[in-house]
Amino acid sequence: MKLETPNFKIQLSRRLGFAGLALLLGGCGLQKPTGSLAIRTPGSWAAASSGNEGRISTGWLSSFSDAGLTRSVNEALKHNRSLKSAAARLREAREQPIIARAGQLPSVDVGGRGSLTDSSSISLTESYGLNLAASWEPDLWGRLRDLTSAADADERAAIEDFRGARLSLAANAAKAYTNLISAGQQVADAQFTLESFEKNLRIIERNYKATGEGPLDIQFARTNVSSAQRTLEVRRLARQNVARTLEVLQGKYPSGGSRAKRELPSLPGSVPSGIPAGLIERRPDLAAARADIFASAKRADAARKRLLPDFSLTGSSGAAGARLSDLTSLDFLVSSISARVDQVVFDGGALKAQARGALARNDRFVNEYAQLALEAFREVEATISADRSLALQEKFLNDEVRQAEQAEKQANRDYAEGVNPNILSVLEAQRRANNARSAIIRLRNQRLQNRFDLHLALGGDFTTSAK
Repeated sequence: MKLETPNFKIQLSRRLGFAGLALLLGGCGLQKPTGSLAIRTPGSWAAASSGNEGRISTGWLSSFSDAGLTRSVNEALKHNRSLKSAAARLREAREQPIIARAGQLPSVDVGGRGSLTDSSSISLTESYGLNLAASWEPDLWGRLRDLTSAADADERAAIEDFRGARLSLAANAAKAYTNLISAGQQVADAQFTLESFEKNLRIIERNYKATGEGPLDIQFARTNVSSAQRTLEVRRLARQNVARTLEVLQGKYPSGGSRAKRELPSLPGSVPSGIPAGLIERRPDLAAARADIFASAKRADAARKRLLPDFSLTGSSGAAGARLSDLTSLDFLVSSISARVDQVVFDGGALKAQARGALARNDRFVNEYAQLALEAFREVEATISADRSLALQEKFLNDEVRQAEQAEKQANRDYAEGVNPNILSVLEAQRRANNARSAIIRLRNQRLQNRFDLHLALGGDFTTSAK
């Protein structure tokens, strides 16, 4: 049986003409959605240091030349539960384009039946039937293709979300690793301070026994020892908490298996100058936002096309008989095919409201992307500026530590030799030296943390462009 009879062709052409008129009437007043948005990137980052044209080409993790850091991050990427959840969401998203494409294909259903009836005490009546039904919506206006394109964009957004989750996890695991090292160094510094105060207390007590002078000095020294003991316990607790954080990221908690070496990774020099600002477009969150814009535009187009007539073709074929073999006989085969056109005449404005809502959603995604891009620029610029400032701060703080430690040694020596019997000068020198040593530990870790943030803000290393 042929589908396109002359009468059917005439009727279809009339309906197409009516549909064209409906397109003009139904789409009136609805603007076209925005499918993409370009962002203007600065030629280079104003805060980037000059004179260093080096590039990190082997990945931002390897640039720190620390096997422990790399191993710690890889364990997190392998075992982290949140990342596994993100991977499951990605697998879920990858099924949606298949579902969307299926809507463009014919749907075929097969059904069968059979019965056995006891019509008398000595005979049985058999009856069998087989039905085949098919339906198809010709995508004349491209609405289904728009929805398929939107599903493809959703999958791309999901891929970028997963990439973003991996990058964020890597940065957070790196931060937790260096935090654990820094916390260990703070514990060691607190232990050193306690031993120093205990040594001073012994000297003061010896002088008191020898001269009978300085009972107040003993009280000051004992106060310092107690304070140092409390500080040591505080820092031990802080180290335990940092270790638990790393264990959670690595999926190990509460095994207590996270370990870190004693020294912080080496910072790989200053930030290269001339970093292409266009690298920021590869950031997973920006790439996902661009995919969201495209998907919302396609869904807005699909919503506008819902105002047009719907065309559908249906066909069915069936066979029935008293015997099972009758189902394959042409004499029992009955077939039919029909075409249907549907056009909404009145729905209270629901379809137009849906179309306007889809356009508004597209506009929302466009503006959110523009705002996200501005925030991304700010993050990169801020971390580059902080990188330069922290480097200068470390230079000054190193001088401060050196001077404070020399003053501490001189004050202790003068007090022990009786040159300066004022214990307050010793305590002040110790306080400044202790503060400076603790500050340099924090600052060196802060520089590493800021560099991790820079790689996170850029979306990767300093050279690799998005594919």
